[in-house]
Amino acid sequence: MACRITELILDCADPERLAAFWSEVLGYVETGREDDGSIQIGPPGADFGGPQPTLLLSPSSDPRRGKLPLHIDVNPTDRDQEAELARLLALGAEHADIGQGDSVSWHVLTDPEGNEFCLLRTRIQPL
Repeated sequence: MACRITELILDCADPERLAAFWSEVLGYVETGREDDGSIQIGPPGADFGGPQPTLLLSPSSDPRRGKLPLHIDVNPTDRDQEAELARLLALGAEHADIGQGDSVSWHVLTDPEGNEFCLLRTRIQPL
């Protein structure tokens, strides 16, 4: 038997703001709230433990910013990479230069709290 990733936790200063951002990016909805102010988001109609991991945005007075030891890669599902890039930028993502140069096939971005993530080129099928 193997394990599956069921949840990713991201410490943040403003869980409401990041829950709204990542919900729009991933097409997720709020699935729960904890007494400590954490907000869980996940795919619509799927419970914890479904085929995709949920995100738990956890309030922290000292969230780490910039390059995290673990970062999120996303792929477009219903448009090409450039159209998805425009959508993510309109949602509040920003370009990040980490020395990747112009020849790479992905875009390095940051979410509204400065956490790095990458938009990859390959269009994948939605679940």
